[in-house]
Amino acid sequence: MTFEDFKIIQTASSVPRRVVDNDELSTMMTTSDEWITQRTGIKRRHVAVQETTSSLATKVAAKLLANSGLKPTDIDLIVVATMSPDYLTPSTSALVQGNLGADQAIAFDIDAACSGFVYGLKVVRQMLKADRPMHAILIGAETLSKLVDWHDRTTSVLFGDGAAGVLIANQPDHTASFISEDLKTLGKLGKYLTAGQVGVKSPFAAAETTYSPFFKMNGHRVYGFAVKNVPESINRALKQANMTVEDVDCFVLHQANKRIIEKIADTLGAPMSKFPVNIHEYGNTSAASEPILLDELVANQTIKRGDVIALSGFGGGLTVGTMIIRY
Repeated sequence: MTFEDFKIIQTASSVPRRVVDNDELSTMMTTSDEWITQRTGIKRRHVAVQETTSSLATKVAAKLLANSGLKPTDIDLIVVATMSPDYLTPSTSALVQGNLGADQAIAFDIDAACSGFVYGLKVVRQMLKADRPMHAILIGAETLSKLVDWHDRTTSVLFGDGAAGVLIANQPDHTASFISEDLKTLGKLGKYLTAGQVGVKSPFAAAETTYSPFFKMNGHRVYGFAVKNVPESINRALKQANMTVEDVDCFVLHQANKRIIEKIADTLGAPMSKFPVNIHEYGNTSAASEPILLDELVANQTIKRGDVIALSGFGGGLTVGTMIIRY
């Protein structure tokens, strides 16, 4: 028997305890709850104080194992999507593997920013094609607060910290969850959203460049990219599947900005009731945003087994990715 496809077995999430609401931010910069809420839909965000990207990801992985009854040694693959790792090396996924004692698992990170979770699903799906049963953990985890200038209201009001993920098992192809996908990178536009410039300080370099950790974003260009490219990506994925917007039960989109999600829904001609939003609580958590929302929707039974879900991420790179699955 060959195992050609995947099934999401469990979902889980973990966010920092510290919550920073808009009123608290207004004591640090010229802004207000009304200004932030009107432009973004964000009311508060969770900020890591003692937590790290790897500690949040480890909590998610531990929950996935506890809820599934699997042992750490049952896991074959761990992938973490992040743009805010603890280190450049070791990878966040290697730290998670070590923390869990998942000694049989290979582990690596991917960085596709806010599209990371969908890109990760693509990678995991390909790597689980085998002649035997396998299990993988895919996590989106971010501590974006360390990449934020907390006195710059154009970016600091947007981002938050958190982690969430899924436990995936490969399945015989007659029980397929995968329906279709569309991934695209627009590298020529990458300059419009940057963070974590490493810089060069070497006695052999012609000139030193400045280390610049903080987000820099052309909000107008990123907004235009999202409202154009996300509906196009979703429509391409639907066309591959011979499906229409009406066939999708729930659109789980990256939580970047409520206005962006409303515009995408309008462009697709779909009701906002199919586009759940939790950005008011978490802000933009990049690669963690879709799995955090997915975990909430599964927990409250908004998403049930058999539902058709369109997952779509978009952001730094610039990247966009859509995957349509049957949950």
